[in-house]
Amino acid sequence: MAEEQRPNVQEINISKEMRTSFLDYSMSVIVARALPDARDGLKPVHRRILYAMNDLGMHSDKAHKKSARIVGEVIGKYHPHGDSAVYETMVRMAQDFSYRYMLVDGHGNFGSVDGDAAAAMRYTEARMSKISMELLRDITKDTVDYQDNYDGTEREPIVFPARFPNLLVNGTSGIAVGMATNIPPHHLGETIDAVLALSRDPDITIDELMEDYIHGPDFPTAGKILGKSGIRKAYETGKGSITIRAEANIEEEANGKETIIVTELPYQVNKARLIEKIAEHVREKRIEGISDLRDESDRTGMRIVMEIRRDANANVVLNNLYKHTALQTTFGVNTLALVDGQPKVLTLKQCLEHYLDHQIVIIKRRTAFELRKAEARAHILEGLRVALDHLDEVISLIRNSETADLAKNGLIERFELTEKQAQAILDMRLQRLTGLEREKIENEYSELMQLINELKAILADEEKVLEIIREELTEVKERFSDKRRTEIVVGGTDFFEDEDLIPEENIVITLTNQGYIKRLPASTYRRQNRGGRGIQGMGTNDNDFVEHLLSTSTHDTTLFFTNKGKVYRTKGYEVPEFNRTAKGIPIINLLQIEKDEWINAVISVNEFSEDNYLFFTTRHGITKRSSLAHFANIRKGGLIAVGLREEDELISVRLTDGTKHMMIGTKDGYLIRFPEEQIRSMGRTAAGVKGITLRGEDEVVSMEILQEGAKILHVTNKGYGKQTVESDYRVTKRGGKGIFTCKLTDKTGHVVAVKAVRGDEDLMLITIAGVLIRIPVDSISETGRNTMGVRLIRLQEEEEVATVTRIENEEEDEEEPIEEEHSDESIEEKENDETNEE
Repeated sequence: MAEEQRPNVQEINISKEMRTSFLDYSMSVIVARALPDARDGLKPVHRRILYAMNDLGMHSDKAHKKSARIVGEVIGKYHPHGDSAVYETMVRMAQDFSYRYMLVDGHGNFGSVDGDAAAAMRYTEARMSKISMELLRDITKDTVDYQDNYDGTEREPIVFPARFPNLLVNGTSGIAVGMATNIPPHHLGETIDAVLALSRDPDITIDELMEDYIHGPDFPTAGKILGKSGIRKAYETGKGSITIRAEANIEEEANGKETIIVTELPYQVNKARLIEKIAEHVREKRIEGISDLRDESDRTGMRIVMEIRRDANANVVLNNLYKHTALQTTFGVNTLALVDGQPKVLTLKQCLEHYLDHQIVIIKRRTAFELRKAEARAHILEGLRVALDHLDEVISLIRNSETADLAKNGLIERFELTEKQAQAILDMRLQRLTGLEREKIENEYSELMQLINELKAILADEEKVLEIIREELTEVKERFSDKRRTEIVVGGTDFFEDEDLIPEENIVITLTNQGYIKRLPASTYRRQNRGGRGIQGMGTNDNDFVEHLLSTSTHDTTLFFTNKGKVYRTKGYEVPEFNRTAKGIPIINLLQIEKDEWINAVISVNEFSEDNYLFFTTRHGITKRSSLAHFANIRKGGLIAVGLREEDELISVRLTDGTKHMMIGTKDGYLIRFPEEQIRSMGRTAAGVKGITLRGEDEVVSMEILQEGAKILHVTNKGYGKQTVESDYRVTKRGGKGIFTCKLTDKTGHVVAVKAVRGDEDLMLITIAGVLIRIPVDSISETGRNTMGVRLIRLQEEEEVATVTRIENEEEDEEEPIEEEHSDESIEEKENDETNEE
């Protein structure tokens, strides 16, 4: 008997069978349970819950219905798993502290931030939220594919149309086999703006997306994100760690005691458990100074109160709380989602690209569906028009037919109609024969033909498809976007970065004409008596000199602007420190500038205030004014500071307060002076407007801030120069041709530099052969506008002045080190002077 049954027994390798079975199981978990689809940001269970609610008519404008009914519908038709798993998923979708934009509108007890469980499903009620309706909008218009459910008795959508980028907006978390996903929620308005930007510029970079659109995650429980390095890494690689801190303020009571008030918690922190942990640390003396701890939260908001003992420092206690408790946590980002059924780690831009590609498919399929529907209706109307045009004959044919089928066939043969058209004629009511009804048919047909043409035009032009996507996304943004909740803190007293370990001190940064940079302590430069020998500032080659000298701080930001219109940044402490006579390092070792790029302006910034501006001028006379705040976030590789036109280059940048007079001088000796308010503030990448209209082949050689009482210095390529008082130059409107300012002849040559000077500076002239001469400005004659000036340097034949640089005179006061109490003041004065000039 056993031998007869043996042919039905298959021998298998248990190791191979276990491997195969586990792989099948793991892929099922990965694809069908744990990971979201990159297109709609939903896992299958979320999608099935919302689809079941939509099927049941539980829309946002209908009454709430029992949660148990929804769960039964889901597990009975689409999701053959436990009812508790489905209900817990639905509960989470209804929690305002779990989802940034809730997809389920719950009625009843759906849990709390203290970790309290929701009431049983027989007690709670739910319906779709308004924004979740946008996930399913147009689902009945053949926009997505369907698949059989688990037993083949129902059909369910593979993905939703998703009319907003839900993957980023609500985020998700899930643990599969050998992999996990953890995507933080984001602000709806910022995310939609990023999709719109990507639709207009497919080459947009992640840095540009971060700077102008998505600044970072936006958690439903608010809080603060510390620093941008973790966000940047997560967006650029798909993986990163973000530090989140609670919103805590220190208040002083009337009796002088201090109190710490916590009003916002990091995402996914259990409030009740947090309070227990704080109490435990206080009991075990790990955190000292808290005399009372209580939870005063109510329906109006969160409020955890910690009273501090009189002998304790509230700031120290708060820092210890951040260190030892969940008042400060990290969120490990892992942007893992399904792309074409395969799990992939996605960058920020890839998330947006997959969503935008999905929307293009949705709009095309919806348009094709509407086109088919319109063409089908137009086809029927064409038949009705034929019938109305031959009304008597049609009536006679029908009346003389013995059966409906004979009448239908007669219509088809006589008028060359289709079966559908003939049936529509037979079904037509007698009231359609009235004049008014006939007019309605004609109008409807005309409108349908117009609609068909529009739909065909959309399908033939992807730009029209993108425009529809932009319009509909903008509509969603206007309806549902709100204020950002999570603050992103960069620097400041409540955030510690590496630079907090570096002492803040005044420094001097020098950059030479040949591109060598270094920093020195400000005390290196000491005051000296008039007529003193001075000190050697740095060791340079015979044909090199200090072109930019900047007084700043180790913690201030230094901006470097190049001829190509790009801006680079570095902190003061990031510039290598050398001794007084050292040459420094090539700036290409510090900044990622290109070979044919050189620095034309260096500016120190302590705070990127919106009230201050950067003023740009190009060689072709184009000017631009941009708020300094636009330049707060600049990557190491640089950013575009001004959009340059072909063959143009940036020649000068100045830091202003919005009230200055600007001076632009040209090669052919013309100068224009105008208030900077005449140029409106523009965006970072804007090209600008005309500052001066150039004559012929003329070009701009200098742009300066013109202070009242200053003198205007001209230097020509053949070594002539002069000074003229600023009052000789009237204020005009920007964009003019300027006024004649210097008499030029074959003897003088053309203008190579126009500088605004006080009179106590030195001037460095450099020839094309590399010869340098340094002369005091006050030795140059002061003359009128219509003069040539005096010879400043004797040049050999064929030799010309190439560059002119203004240099601060180092000789001052007595020869003694600057006293510490005067150091800050002197440096501040120097910074103010250089801000006005640079």
